[in-house]
Amino acid sequence: MLMAVEYLGKVGVGVTLPQFFRAHDGNIYVVKFQNNQLGSRVLVSELFAAKIGALMGLCFPPSDIIEISEQLLQENPALLDIGLEPGLDFASLYLTHAEYVGKNRLCKAINVSEMAGVMLFDHMFHNADRAKNQKNLLLELEDEHYKIYAIDNSHLFRSSRWTIDSFQKLGTKIKTYYYQHYRNLLKDLLTPQDFVPYLELVKKISDEQIDFIVEEIPHEWLPGETERLALADYTKLRRDMAGEIWEKLCRFIPRSRGGRRWLFSSSSPPEDGVNKDNNDNNK
Repeated sequence: MLMAVEYLGKVGVGVTLPQFFRAHDGNIYVVKFQNNQLGSRVLVSELFAAKIGALMGLCFPPSDIIEISEQLLQENPALLDIGLEPGLDFASLYLTHAEYVGKNRLCKAINVSEMAGVMLFDHMFHNADRAKNQKNLLLELEDEHYKIYAIDNSHLFRSSRWTIDSFQKLGTKIKTYYYQHYRNLLKDLLTPQDFVPYLELVKKISDEQIDFIVEEIPHEWLPGETERLALADYTKLRRDMAGEIWEKLCRFIPRSRGGRRWLFSSSSPPEDGVNKDNNDNNK
């Protein structure tokens, strides 16, 4: 766990109003608070994604729980003004040389094939937000090369305010989020083989590892034991469906790159299975 040692100011973007802090390890982090306007389940989703993402080897920035002390709050009245209280919040490493991917810039990333793992994760946990929001993919300049990072997992399970009912409704559903960057990745850049290493890593995630991840979630973020059990059960179910999800995604990869999709004109409608649901009212 991280300890916040210095407040550095507002990030300036994001509905959760994140802030910059320096932690005891010397690094700068983007921090989301328990009292953000979408609720503490945003933090649950973020920590859950960070832990599962680590097991899958995904290109998420390093993240962890961060403790903000009463003393640090008293030293920074601006934090008191927004109602922040001492306790545990969520921190994601700030990428100092990053820029938004933008249109037609995916191919600049030397690790673009790693987006297969991110896409598999997003479809396992119904994160349509990354496919729709172009600000959730960043290019970081590292050693004269660009590396892509996926950020912001606040809208897993189709909403920042998910419930047990959300898990029941989404449990066995497979939807393809064929928007913007994800459309370009499937249509022009990824192959079925790019997904295989991530499928193998998903298969290796044990029930015990999933249970431990859920246990690590601070109780002040998610106090209900029934909801914790539902999250663990849902994760195990979706883990076991990863192969089916991959097969569905392959339908959108052209046959010329090993997929199962015949090319059609840009004016043609998408194939069956494309998700057209835009009912996320938490944006």
